[in-house]
Formats: sequence, structure tokens, C-alpha cells
Amino acid sequence: MSSLMRNHFMKVLLSVIAAVVAVIDADAQIVTVSEGKVNSDSIRRAMDNGPYFGLYKDNYFIFGTSVGQRPTKQNTNIKFQVSIAQRLTKSVLPWNSYLFLFYTQKCFWNVLERSMPMTDLNFNPGIGLAKPLFVKNRFIGKLLLLLEHESNGRDGTASRSWNKISFGGSIMIDPNFIVHGKAWIPIVDGVFNQDILDYCGIYQAGISFSSPNKRFGASVILTKRRGWELNYNTVVELNYRIFQRDNQYLFMQFYNGYGEGLLAYKEYHSQLRVGIVIKPTLFSEY
Repeated sequence: MSSLMRNHFMKVLLSVIAAVVAVIDADAQIVTVSEGKVNSDSIRRAMDNGPYFGLYKDNYFIFGTSVGQRPTKQNTNIKFQVSIAQRLTKSVLPWNSYLFLFYTQKCFWNVLERSMPMTDLNFNPGIGLAKPLFVKNRFIGKLLLLLEHESNGRDGTASRSWNKISFGGSIMIDPNFIVHGKAWIPIVDGVFNQDILDYCGIYQAGISFSSPNKRFGASVILTKRRGWELNYNTVVELNYRIFQRDNQYLFMQFYNGYGEGLLAYKEYHSQLRVGIVIKPTLFSEY
């Protein structure tokens, strides 16, 4: 990567990060918690005062290396993700749902190699319906129906592309414990990744925990690869809020399995990385 290209990329990256950070303060004011329960009125208010721009998945910037192998310039890299969502409807749709447009970009950056190449960029735009769930005037989670596209923007034999009709949901057992799941109907249009379900999976499930004061959090996400074997891609994450009133966390992520990035989706990776994460207010999407 030339110096000019690298400088241009860094300017674009910083602009995107600045835009994400700019919505954090507003995002943090969405809901209130009263007597251990998330206030349903504040959820409805936030959903109705739109269109609302905010965070979708975790936004992070982490650095690390391979586990179980000698660290090298090739297996030590930066991984970062930027993820945002925009509510498109100004009023509630049938079934009390809302229409969202979302976009997630994930990048692997080999900063220790000469010219610091971006080895893999994954683009994940989509559109979908979100339905908040309430029980006895308490917000307990939401259901999602999504149409997603994911590709790496490459051509030729390096091209990777697929689409998903996804059904998901997150349920708050209590304000500190969340279970979530997601399954999809795949539409694999990429010529060179027809076997992607064997590596990137057919459904996922996970749990998230946070301490009562919201300073510490942990999550486990399991993605089931196709087949009858107990073959899962596993992600374990730990986060610690740096300052009580801010939404930035120290972050550790352990990835074990296949499909971490689209270009090398057939390669097994066991990676440990640490850095910073910016998280949505209530819970992250996966």
C-alpha cells in the first residue's frame, strides 16, 4: 500500500469512526432503567422519535496474534469493525415493527508487513424489520427479520459473496443476562464459495452477561457449521467500561474456528486480540 493510499484510507477511517462516536451520546440516552427493569415507555419514545441513526453491532479496533502458533507478521494483525443502523420508517409498521437499513464493515489489516496491506475487507449491508418485545410493560428484547448481503468486493477467484434471509432475536432474561439466536436461509451466489455453509455456518446462538453496575461484560457466540457433527465457530468476548458514564470499553476477543473473514473462510483460525470497543446501549447484534 503506497503512502498516499494509506493516508487517504486513514482519513476515511477516521471520518467513519468520528461519525460513529458522534451518535454515542444520543444512543446512550435512549432508555432508562427503573427498579432493575428497562422502561418500555422510553423504548417506544426512542423508536418513535425518528428517523434514528445509531449503532447496530459492536464497533471495535483490536490487535492480536494466533493462539497455539509462533507469532509472525502474517498471523498478527489488526481487526476492526464499523457497524451502523438507520431507522427508515417514521411510524410503526404492522405487528408493531420498524424498518431499518444497516451496514457493517469488517477489515483485517496486517500492519506488521511491509506496505501494511489490508488483506480482507468484508461488506455486510442489509435491510430488515425489528419488532420490540414487551411483557407487562417491560421491554424484554426484540425480533428481527433481515435481508442481508455479504461480500468482499473482489473479483476473479478471490471473489466471495452470499446472501441471507435471517431470522433472529434477543431476549433479556434480566437487565444483566441476555440470550440471543439467529438462523438464516442462505442464497449462495458466489461461484468460488459454494461450500461456505460448511465453514460459515447455518445458525448461531449466544449469551451475554454484564455486571450490575455495567462496568464488566462477557459473551459467548457459537455458530454451527453445516453437518451433524458438533462443529462450531466460537467467539468469546470480555469488555470493561473505561469510565462509568462513557460507552467505550477495553475489549478482548478470542475467535476459534473457520469463516472469520470471507477471503480465507476455509482456513482455521485461533486468534486472540485486544483493543477498544464501542457498544450499543442495550445489547449488540451478531
